[in-house]
Amino acid sequence: MTAAPTDRKFANTLARGLGVLQAFRASDDGLTNAEIAERTGLPKPTVTRLSYTLCALGYLSHGARNDRFRLGPAAVALGSVASLSVSFLDLASNTLQRLANQTGTLALVAVRDGDRMLLAKTWRPEGVSAIWLDPGHRIPIYGSSSGLAVLATLGDDRFAALEPDEALTRYRQDGYDQLIGQGFTIAPQPTRYAGTVSAVSVPYYASEFGESVAFTCGALPQDLPDERMMAEVGPALRDAVRSFEKQIGLPPALARRG
Repeated sequence: MTAAPTDRKFANTLARGLGVLQAFRASDDGLTNAEIAERTGLPKPTVTRLSYTLCALGYLSHGARNDRFRLGPAAVALGSVASLSVSFLDLASNTLQRLANQTGTLALVAVRDGDRMLLAKTWRPEGVSAIWLDPGHRIPIYGSSSGLAVLATLGDDRFAALEPDEALTRYRQDGYDQLIGQGFTIAPQPTRYAGTVSAVSVPYYASEFGESVAFTCGALPQDLPDERMMAEVGPALRDAVRSFEKQIGLPPALARRG
């Protein structure tokens, strides 16, 4: 979890500037200051100052006075460096594309971003109509299968930093029980954050982050009912992740929980 704004070491201006950059999504054709303000919850005058500064530093760009802001060359370069430093995404790409094609689902990798899950990369099935979620999209930890998988393998200190309530603690235990019993996680029906997506997840320990990420398969509920997740897609995802772990010599993520 990010440091609380009341912490004297916490740089609020930096956090707000990074929040502006995080407001952009892959599907956006640029954003206005008003749209950035709406997404970040920041006052428009604050956004105007931040966007001006980020443009001056090359993290944002816009072609004319009334043009929309877009991520600039400095942000693109930073993203490229980050992508190159996270080697497992490229290593797992063929595995996840095959899985997407085999199951007709959207395969993705989700990483924890504080108390939410961020979609880092997606693989769409070839020749199949499927849900499409952009990299950069954020979903709640509580109520998502990816959040359940990551929570179940999260170390006690990091879990405590989330300041969990009783519901989140039970949710974590449910994920742990599912991984022990079947090797994959499905968010229980009453907790699901959205009724428009069905998803099943398996954790993978990413040494780059010092904790697990979630390998996930998702689709519309009519295409991926619970029965299919349990009998077909969950086992296929579990076996694919186990095979990938063996290929690169890593133990299952649950073995690293501490």
